[in-house]
Amino acid sequence: MDLKESLKKKLNEKELESLPKSFDTIGTIAILDFPPELKKKEKIIAETLMSINKSIKTVLKKQGKIRGRLRTRKLKFVAGLKTKETIHKESNCLLKLDVEKCYFSPRLSNDRIDVMKQVKPGEKILVMFSGIAPYPIVIAKNSKAKEIYGIELNRIASKYAQENIKINKLSNCFAVQGDVKKIIPKLKTKFDRVVMARPQLKDDFLDSALKASKEGTIIHFYDFLREDEMPEAAFRKISSAVERLKKTNKRIDSWKMIRWKKALEIGPRKWRIRVDFFVF
Repeated sequence: MDLKESLKKKLNEKELESLPKSFDTIGTIAILDFPPELKKKEKIIAETLMSINKSIKTVLKKQGKIRGRLRTRKLKFVAGLKTKETIHKESNCLLKLDVEKCYFSPRLSNDRIDVMKQVKPGEKILVMFSGIAPYPIVIAKNSKAKEIYGIELNRIASKYAQENIKINKLSNCFAVQGDVKKIIPKLKTKFDRVVMARPQLKDDFLDSALKASKEGTIIHFYDFLREDEMPEAAFRKISSAVERLKKTNKRIDSWKMIRWKKALEIGPRKWRIRVDFFVF
């Protein structure tokens, strides 16, 4: 049942127009961005939402933007079960997390499937900025990859990643906590595929991804660009990183794009894009 329709007798016309047009559902938790004019009606809206969607047990309110290297945001309890921990189901996988302490976007589920479908049997894969391990686990559970390593800075997210690997009974998936720039040299291996599920930071981390690569490695690079920058700005970053690597490493001379696509709209005319390319 439509939320707006269900609230017609509880909210006036102006309040109905202010209702959030969409919201994220992670497991049994719904996360809404309530505007100030609905402050006094938040609980009514939350309880109505749970009454028409029985799978939602908790409603939380966004408090500010996602911030910092750990990509977290404050969330305020509104109604339902008083918890911020849940288990999210996606692509035959179970993903446990605290939605306030760990970054996770259910809106990237199609992107995770798209990357997984490109994986070939026997591949050794690195996922940078892996969070609670949605990319590693979706790949491990639905492909014939040999090994998948996920590196995550957030200690809490990394603990959930380790737990999620156990929950999904995976033996070829590994969660490593730490800074990718420090961890990659310690792994002492080169990967067939590198997934750069990176946050929106100034550093593009391409140097680290290339150091984990060998001739023929496929890299999935994510960038955050306005429509008038796509995709050339991302291409320039990749070219600059390859040129820097050539000065110290003779293994890789160039790169070639396989494809690029819009992965997720993050604002008006602004997108998270993904460039798939290989190095040689």
